[in-house]
Amino acid sequence: MTAPTAIILFDGVCNLCNGFVQFVIQHDPQGHFRFASLQSATGQALLAEHGLTLGAAGPETVMLVEQNRIFTHSTAVLRIARQLGGAWMLLYAFIVVPKVLRDAAYRFVARHRYQWFGQREACMLPTPNCGSAFWPKAQSF
Repeated sequence: MTAPTAIILFDGVCNLCNGFVQFVIQHDPQGHFRFASLQSATGQALLAEHGLTLGAAGPETVMLVEQNRIFTHSTAVLRIARQLGGAWMLLYAFIVVPKVLRDAAYRFVARHRYQWFGQREACMLPTPNCGSAFWPKAQSF
């Protein structure tokens, strides 16, 4: 496995977000990505390092920390898909769609994610293959 070059920050109690993380783990055989929930100490430290904080409403986006830059919303998801290879990398073609339109669709789903997909009471536990260096321990909220 190669050294991780990107960290995905996600809403640790969101079922949709957790499903997305599991999808990325399954489709990332090179181990390009590591993960941390936005609610974890690791996630909070990475946000602080980049001058960001969570809003009062909590996490609203998956974030990608790559080459010391943070990408959010649809741009983060498209950059992640590009690294997965295979047919998934073709999704990156949507980067030509204006960001305002891509992010409007992203925010619509994000606003309804708990209603549509539910949420957990604690962050997901790491799996043996998912790079525990950037994976937070489960914590209750």
